[in-house]
Amino acid sequence: MINTRPRIIAIAAVSGGGKTTITSRLNLELDKSRAIYFDDYDLEGPEDIIDWVDRGADCNEWNIDPIIIDVKNLIDTNDLNYILLDYPFSRLHDNLKAIDLTVFIDTPLDIAMARRLLRDFRDANTEVIINEISNYISRGRMGYERMLNKIKPNSDLVIEGSLPVNEIIRVIIDEINN
Repeated sequence: MINTRPRIIAIAAVSGGGKTTITSRLNLELDKSRAIYFDDYDLEGPEDIIDWVDRGADCNEWNIDPIIIDVKNLIDTNDLNYILLDYPFSRLHDNLKAIDLTVFIDTPLDIAMARRLLRDFRDANTEVIINEISNYISRGRMGYERMLNKIKPNSDLVIEGSLPVNEIIRVIIDEINN
């Protein structure tokens, strides 16, 4: 019997772009798959994200060793067809380039921001929400735009993020099967 390495598929998007939703749904649809979620890790990285973006957003400034260890452990189980990464860096981190397919969910920034507000600030008071929106306008949007300019062009498949989730999943599965 020949052991084959599972296909590693990375799903990237801006914050609020749908990475977690798409990764979770894809994990349900694909046979013998496991998902790894970037936000489940307390990774060492730049303290000031806006400063990091201003300096060029070098993905290598993040220590992703815990993710790499988990990917290797999943590969070693020999019983998976797919490892799905909810992962913002595509193939741009030097220590995790062995990704077979990178998908960028190209979600319009207004939709991504609205999703973030609904997700992260559901129970926040008005002042906190206004401060978040002000920060987004003055500094945060630039980070989103840099990601669009850096990660999106380095992805194998770009999918319109305003499509229904079922359609996004269908497009990704079609790409996997081709």
